[in-house]
Amino acid sequence: MRIRVATYNIRKCVGLDWRREPSRILHVINELDADVIALQEADRRFGSRITTLSHTKLVEDGWRPASVAMHEGGLGWHGNAILLSPKVEVEDTHRVDLPAYEPRGAVLVDARIDGTPVRIVGTHLGLTPDRRAAQARFIAEMLASRKPRPTVLMGDLNEWRSKAGCISLFSRSLVFADPAPTYHASRPIAALDRIATTPDIEVLERGVHHSDVARRASDHLPLWADLKLPGTN
Repeated sequence: MRIRVATYNIRKCVGLDWRREPSRILHVINELDADVIALQEADRRFGSRITTLSHTKLVEDGWRPASVAMHEGGLGWHGNAILLSPKVEVEDTHRVDLPAYEPRGAVLVDARIDGTPVRIVGTHLGLTPDRRAAQARFIAEMLASRKPRPTVLMGDLNEWRSKAGCISLFSRSLVFADPAPTYHASRPIAALDRIATTPDIEVLERGVHHSDVARRASDHLPLWADLKLPGTN
């Protein structure tokens, strides 16, 4: 079975013109035509940390946010949110606090797509190499402690190097799709956003979404991948 996943740092819906326009982000999300999307920076960072995307409009457009919000009015856990298409059935969700100098987290969703089990992990790692390494190690150990399941890890890893640092740590158990530059949206040179899977999932295609709206809506471009889940045609 072929599914599409994507990861997108939406910068709290603030575009390159420094205007907060959730409608632009929602437009890009719908353009991706994905089954699962991991968002980063989905909520405001300070104050009540409410979501910058409307729950109502997401639902109207056919998206179901996974239940990982920090509190009522939010969409994500430390900004990390997971959007699901109607074909995805959620079995369990889990929120993870990561070791950091500033609040960082990961979210996990155990789901089934047309009856096939899959685990989705979304995260946004720190800005310094030591914290990224500690966070990657923490996530890897958390996954190893859980019952095995075909897994997709997505997010803004903030790693400029293609194989070192947190990429190297995750690669002990996951296979990364070939990197592609997603940052800065105006002139992408860094593959900060990454998608990795357990070896039992096949990456069929991957790409960066370069639509006109995507190049203005955030400082990151979305990264997508088409996957083949194990045991399916």
